[in-house]
Amino acid sequence: MAELIRSFISIDITDENLLGKITSIQSTLKETGGDLKLVEPENLHLTLRFLGEIPRSLLEEVCKEISNIKFKPFKLKFKGLGVFPSLSRINVVWVGVSEGEKEVKEVAEKVNAALRRLGFPPDKKGFSPHLTIARVKSSRGKDKIAEFVRRFNDYEVGLFTVTSIRVKKSILMPKGPQYSTIMEIPAST
Repeated sequence: MAELIRSFISIDITDENLLGKITSIQSTLKETGGDLKLVEPENLHLTLRFLGEIPRSLLEEVCKEISNIKFKPFKLKFKGLGVFPSLSRINVVWVGVSEGEKEVKEVAEKVNAALRRLGFPPDKKGFSPHLTIARVKSSRGKDKIAEFVRRFNDYEVGLFTVTSIRVKKSILMPKGPQYSTIMEIPAST
């Protein structure tokens, strides 16, 4: 049986200043007493497309296709907090994108076009650029989490220059996922 590799394509957040601001937000969020699992700073990323568990041979084809994607560096401005699916049933807390949305959507569409050439179906959920900062494990403290998110609805988090996209491998571990980079595609200058 072929080895399956859980993988995704992302923009990794590597700017120390931005990571510091996000970590500060996470610390304050944790103080709400909600039942949360915070995303580790080294795992913060904006997912362009989740691939799921795919055979190594297909992942190699994905890397070949993705390596042909051309895009120029662009800035993303992260602003405001939000949740999925709704404030009444919070599963994920995220930071939104207020500038650079057009550019990141264009890159995501190039990724999806490359994947369609390999037989991947279109992404059913559609693409909504966001940066997951926490997952909610139970309804404990949900009201305080919702109040926190509303309070930070317009909060300016920071800017980040996107200079590459990455194909990532994800290994699920008891204390949280471990991500490693399989391939990095730099922006063209």
